[in-house]
Amino acid sequence: MTHALIVIDVQNDFCPGGALAVPEGDLIVPGINKLMADADAVVLTQDWHPKGHSSFASSHNGQGPYEVIDMPYGPQVLWPDHCIQGSGGAAFHAGLDVNRANMIVRKGYRAGIDSYSAFFENDHETPTGLEGYLRTRGITRLTMAGLATDFCVNFSAVDAAKLGFEVNVRMDLCRAIDLDGSLAAAQAGMAKAGVVLTV
Repeated sequence: MTHALIVIDVQNDFCPGGALAVPEGDLIVPGINKLMADADAVVLTQDWHPKGHSSFASSHNGQGPYEVIDMPYGPQVLWPDHCIQGSGGAAFHAGLDVNRANMIVRKGYRAGIDSYSAFFENDHETPTGLEGYLRTRGITRLTMAGLATDFCVNFSAVDAAKLGFEVNVRMDLCRAIDLDGSLAAAQAGMAKAGVVLTV
């Protein structure tokens, strides 16, 4: 029992009609559900922002969505308000088989720092606790799927590879925002880190 499926942020706000909709984000749900049967453990991540989060463009006067600002931990893309704690937008997509999850990792809940990765916040130092959970379960192999390929999936996969896990990203079960070429850059970065990209 060494294999876990990590499902990244399949939430209403990242699906069509949501506040930060990823094109075709809902189409990956049936395929992800099928993968759950083959995994020894299933982990779901969930963006979980307080109102007024520092990554929201609305929190910065004169700044708009998708602009980039400097934060104490580095560059930060500013997003539309999304995945606010307890909101319908933060809820998992209704079609996702959440009952199969062994663990749910909530991230981005600290007001002053964003968290793309399932393993670390955007300072690349503050852990979410997922690594410890996987280690204690004896898990060494990870399959990742979800939203969005070029941000939260990318950061999660690269961090996992750096931590020594064997990582496979199912590109057919991810969808991207592709902000100014961010998808191509993410794919190159994941491959450089030793992440296997499959369809």
